Amino acid sequence: MEQKTSNGAATSLQEMLSRLWLRTPARLSLWPALAVLAIMAVTTALLWMRLGLFYRERIDVHYVQQVERIAVQDAFLRAWSQDDGALGETLRQLAQVTDARLTALDSQGAVLADSLGSAAPVVGDGMPEEVRAALAGNIETHRREAGGEPMMFVAAPVVLDGEIAGAVRLAASNQELEATLAQARNHLLAICAAASLLILLILAVTAGGTSRSLRKLAEMIERITGGDLDARVIMLRRDELGRLGNALNEMADKLQRQMKKRAREKDRLNTVMHVMTDGVMILDQMGDVRLVNPAAARLLKTTRAQALRRSFVQVTRDHRVAEVWARCRESGAEQSATVEMANGQFIRVIVTPLLKRSRRGYLVLLQDLTQLRRLQTVRQDFVSNVSHELRTPLASLHALVETLRDGAIDDPPAAARFLDRMEVEVDALTQMVEELLELSRIESGQAPLVLSPMSLRDVVLPAVERLQPQAERAHVLLDVQIAEDLPPVLVDCERMQQVFTNLLHNAIKFSPGGGDVTVRTDAASPYVEVIVRDAGIGIPRSELTRVFERFYKTDRSRAFGGTGLGLAISKHIVQAHGGEIWADSVEGEWSEFHFTLLIAEPAEQPADETSDAQAEKTDAP
Repeated sequence: MEQKTSNGAATSLQEMLSRLWLRTPARLSLWPALAVLAIMAVTTALLWMRLGLFYRERIDVHYVQQVERIAVQDAFLRAWSQDDGALGETLRQLAQVTDARLTALDSQGAVLADSLGSAAPVVGDGMPEEVRAALAGNIETHRREAGGEPMMFVAAPVVLDGEIAGAVRLAASNQELEATLAQARNHLLAICAAASLLILLILAVTAGGTSRSLRKLAEMIERITGGDLDARVIMLRRDELGRLGNALNEMADKLQRQMKKRAREKDRLNTVMHVMTDGVMILDQMGDVRLVNPAAARLLKTTRAQALRRSFVQVTRDHRVAEVWARCRESGAEQSATVEMANGQFIRVIVTPLLKRSRRGYLVLLQDLTQLRRLQTVRQDFVSNVSHELRTPLASLHALVETLRDGAIDDPPAAARFLDRMEVEVDALTQMVEELLELSRIESGQAPLVLSPMSLRDVVLPAVERLQPQAERAHVLLDVQIAEDLPPVLVDCERMQQVFTNLLHNAIKFSPGGGDVTVRTDAASPYVEVIVRDAGIGIPRSELTRVFERFYKTDRSRAFGGTGLGLAISKHIVQAHGGEIWADSVEGEWSEFHFTLLIAEPAEQPADETSDAQAEKTDAP
C-alpha cells in the first residue's frame, strides 16, 4: 500500500512537472517578453512626451530670459530713446548674440525697428498674442507658422519712466529645435530598444536555464516512475529550482531506501510463504483469492495461476471449507474446523478477519493433519498390537503358574514340562523386547552403521548357512543366484546379515514343503537390487504397503507365529543404508521382497603404485 502511495505521489509530481514544462516557453519567455515590451513601450512614450515638454520648456525659459535682459538692457533703452536708426542697429547686434529675430514695437503695437530691417505694423485684432500680453505687462511665448515655417515668439514689455513704452519681441525658428528634439527622441528610442533587447536576452537565457532544469527534473521523475530508483539530478542553482532539485534528490534517496526495505521485507515474506508447510491464502472482502502460497495450492490440488482472482468457493471446491469462511464473515471472529477431503487428507481450516475486520479481507490457514492422523493411527495400532502380542504369552504364563499352584508342582514330570513351556514364553517375551529395543535404536540413530565395501555373496552366504537347517526341516530349497562379477556394495555387514536373516526366515516359514526360496540380484548403477522370492501363501495386494509396520500381520500369517517386527527392522536398516525396500506378491502363489544397496566406489590407486605398475608393463617383454 505504501509503495502504491509513493508511486502515486511520484506520478502526480511527474504530471505537475510535465505540465509546467509544457507551459515553460509561454510562461517564462512569451508573457514576460510581452510584459517587458509593453512596459518599455509605455516608458518610451512617456519619455518621448516628457522629453518634448522638457526641451521646449528649457528653450522657452532661455528665450524668455534673453528677451527680458534685452528689455532692460541700457544700450537698448538708450537706442529706444534715440532715432530709429540707432534702435535698428542695436537690434541687429543683439540678434547676432541671441541668434533670433528681434523686433521693437511701440505701445500701440506698431513696429519701431526690426533686426532684419523690415517692419510691418501690427495693430488692433491682428496684434499677436505675445505682443498684447507684453503691452499688458506680461511675458508669454507662442508657437505658430510664419511664412510656412514653424516659429516661436516671445515678447517682453519695455518700461521707460515707470510706464510701458512698448515691447520687444524675439522670434526664433522652431525647425532646428524640432530637429534637435527629433534627434534626442531617436537616441531615446534606440536606448529603450537596446534595453528591451537586453532584457529579452536575459529573459531568454534565464528561461532556457529554467527550462533545462525543469526538463532534468521531469526526466528524473520519469525515470523514477519507470523503476530506475538510481536516477538523480545535479542542480548547481541556488534558487527555488535548485532547492526543488535537492528536495527531489532527497525524496529519491528516501524512496530508494524505502523500496529496498520493502523489497527485503517482501523477499522475507515470500521466503516464509514458500517454505511454510501450512497453506496460506488471503481473501479480499468479497471472498476472492488475492494471495496463495505453494503449500495451499498443493493441498487444494490447484495452481497459483488458477487460484488467483477466483472466489474461495471455486478454489476449494468443498462446501465444508467454504462454510468456515462464511461463518467468519458473518461473525467477524476467527473460525476453524477440521475437514476430511475427498482424497483422504485431513485439513484444519482456520479463517480469521484481517485488521479492521472484513473491510480488509480474510486470512485462511490450511494445516495438513494427514500425517498426524496417520501417526495417531499408527500409535493406536502399535499399542493395540503390543497389547495383543503380550497378552498371549502373559496369559500362557499366568495359566502355567496357576496350574503349578493347583498341584502340578508336586508332579515332577508335569512340573518340568510346565517350566519348559514357561521358559519358551519368557524367551518369546525377551525376543520381543530385544527387537523393540533394536528397532528403537535404529530409528533414533543410536546404532550407527559401520559401512565398508563388501562382496554381496560374503553378506548373503552366512545368513543362508545359518538358516539352512530350518530350510531342510521345512523341505525348502535355498537358491542363491549372485553373479561372481557383481560390484561390491557399501554395507554394515552385521546389520545387513540381519536383514537377509529376517527375509529368508519369513520366506522359509511361509513356503510350503518342496518350495523354493531364491535370492537373486540386478545391478543398475548406482544401486544393486536384491530380490528374495518365495513360493508361499502370498500377501493381499491391499496389504503390501503395511507389511513393514511394527506388529502388523496379515490374517493368513497369524497362525505362523512371530513378533511382527522383523520387516520393520529390515526396512529401517535398508533406509539407513540409503536404499529402499518394497514388496510384491500374487496371493496364493508367490511373494517377492526387493531392496536396493549402494555400489561402493572403487578406491583410487596411489600415484606411486600406478607409476610402478606402468613401469612393470613397460619393462615386461
